[in-house]
Amino acid sequence: MVHGGMLNYIWGVMILIGVIYGALNGTIQEVGDQMISSTKEAISLCIVMAGVTALWMGMMQIATSAGLIESMTDKMEPVIRYLFPRLPKKHASRKYIAANMIANVLGLGWAATPLGLKAMKELKNLEKERALTDQNKNRASDEMCTFLVINISSLQLIPVNIIAYRSQYGSVNPSAIIAPAILATMVSTFAAVVFCRIMNRKGSR
Repeated sequence: MVHGGMLNYIWGVMILIGVIYGALNGTIQEVGDQMISSTKEAISLCIVMAGVTALWMGMMQIATSAGLIESMTDKMEPVIRYLFPRLPKKHASRKYIAANMIANVLGLGWAATPLGLKAMKELKNLEKERALTDQNKNRASDEMCTFLVINISSLQLIPVNIIAYRSQYGSVNPSAIIAPAILATMVSTFAAVVFCRIMNRKGSR
């Protein structure tokens, strides 16, 4: 993971290169105009994304209050057991992992993030309990690596963010991305599951 400070340097260098290039080519005015228009576009996009996120977060809250999410989490237990065979039963991380996966499937990546962080925290605590030496306490466990890979592959049935982007930028049919997104994320998730199972078996040996 790239440190936040490093990202600041990278963006700063990219902006500086753009300004210098524009100055050398006599297009500094165009660079300035684009920077101003981009800030307006960024604010507009944030408003659109905030609305879409609020809509789906509201639906997620309704589903939670109705007990639907809890029911789905319970039904995720066989999946959790298959992906994380060494994870103790009724461990605190299980519900966070299941809820994170459900949020990702529904396309609520922003809602899934805090759940993922809580899951990782619980998995880290579990690894500290298992560790035989202080050096091992800072190592990522099989469960942590598996969860990260599955999270990145992110099977999605409703790519909310992409639909919002397409709508913002004038797509005639923003939801046309749904079928390709489902296919692509199914393939990536399948590959992630196979990879994790192979690596976990190697680790157990």
